[in-house]
Amino acid sequence: MQRWLSKVSMAAPIVAASMFFAAVGAFAQDAQVVRGGRTSVTLSHGFVTALGDLHVTPGVVNPSGVANGKVYFTISGGVVDLDTAKLQILHTGGLTLSAGSTKVWLTSFIIDTTGSAPVITGLVTVDGKLLGRVRLFDLQLPSGITLPLKAMDSELALKNVGVWLDAAAAADLNAVFKVSAFKGGFEVGTANVYAFVQ
Repeated sequence: MQRWLSKVSMAAPIVAASMFFAAVGAFAQDAQVVRGGRTSVTLSHGFVTALGDLHVTPGVVNPSGVANGKVYFTISGGVVDLDTAKLQILHTGGLTLSAGSTKVWLTSFIIDTTGSAPVITGLVTVDGKLLGRVRLFDLQLPSGITLPLKAMDSELALKNVGVWLDAAAAADLNAVFKVSAFKGGFEVGTANVYAFVQ
């Protein structure tokens, strides 16, 4: 909670740093604008069970939706460099986590691979107070990804991306909900990203 509150005073944008593909040159060669698409996340059984044990109820923020154990997020924009795999993909909607009178909104997710490791950041609102954009989830890209990335019929597909709870975000959730069960590295689920590029 303290880390989230400190973010309010830090107005710096997301900083682009060296990519996890360290051998790739620093200059974008084939940057493509993301025009839309959808990201789906299949929530892990362990994550859903853990929320239930903590009496934390998950929900979604429109236009996100839930069906067949998956949460869907609409892609609203972004840029991807196919040569380097540096990208930021923006989403609308989000998730809510509620327990008693406490409600956390996690919205406007950005998949970001421009730093030292791929992550998802989001805007955090607790009980109606906007706390700022923070790192929420760590991503594990599947093995076998090769460069340059390929967009088939203008669609870029990133499948079987592991989503894990970030350690600092876990500590903040523990503080908000007054528990100690959230752990960094906890598996949230598996994401499939389908982005239309131009």
